[in-house]
Amino acid sequence: MQFPQSLGRSQLPLFHDAILANPVVPMLTEVVEDPRPEEPEAYSELSLRGATGHCRNLLASVLRELSEEQDARWLTLIGAPAGLTRDWLRESGLNRERILILQPRGEQSALELACEALRLGRSHTVVSWLRLGQKAKQQLARAARQGGAQSLNILLG
Repeated sequence: MQFPQSLGRSQLPLFHDAILANPVVPMLTEVVEDPRPEEPEAYSELSLRGATGHCRNLLASVLRELSEEQDARWLTLIGAPAGLTRDWLRESGLNRERILILQPRGEQSALELACEALRLGRSHTVVSWLRLGQKAKQQLARAARQGGAQSLNILLG
């Protein structure tokens, strides 16, 4: 369906006239640069909620991408849910030769293990599955910066 043009004028000149009737003059202001050098975020969080199959497919995609990083260091998984077995990793197409799966032992918590793995710098990314408060998130970010790594915490809904 076509609509007739009003008075033979196109719509663009109407907007053009309105802009010219009320011109806006941009003001130049002083540019203040951030004194901190640009650095990537050391801590990220991913929340997956919904159908188990869909969440697993999304998780597989993220982990596959991380397992194929050009960085020669490990992708480390800490405290992974029971469903993330070596068979699941293989079936999901992850490069298992570049993945370490660690579980805390004895008195050590998963948070302490993740911080230690990040600080050591032998992993490009340490993935954890933890419920964290702000203080714990800051601990992971600090440890990641010390080791030149990334911390990714995944919350499964």
